[in-house]
Amino acid sequence: MPLIIREDLTVPDADLAFSAIRSPGPGGQNVNKVATAVQLRFDLRNTRALDAGVKQRIRARAGHRLNEDGTLLFVARAHRSQERNRADALERLRALIMACLAPPRPRKATRPTLASRERRLLGKAHQQRRKVLRGRVRGED
Repeated sequence: MPLIIREDLTVPDADLAFSAIRSPGPGGQNVNKVATAVQLRFDLRNTRALDAGVKQRIRARAGHRLNEDGTLLFVARAHRSQERNRADALERLRALIMACLAPPRPRKATRPTLASRERRLLGKAHQQRRKVLRGRVRGED
């Protein structure tokens, strides 16, 4: 079943690969014999579901989750069941894609206000007086 990001955007199953691994987390006796942790691999480089701008923003945000071959890796091991870990990994991928869909707003350059400039200059004058008073005391030698 493809991953639905929003109504007009879905990621096909061909771009997703799941593998189950043993989890070091909670699980009692099952921890040594049942593979409950899930690795989700998303082929970011070859997917056609996302445009180039979204891919670039995902690459910038992915950090250590992005491999050299352009694959995103999510490891989910917080839950005891493989099904819940799989859902957790898919939700984390969905959240990352959702965060990168909208292009960042351009920063508008602003000027400091008159009051902030006056506060800065008053602070500098106060610091100058303080440093002058730290000097040598003259007159009684």
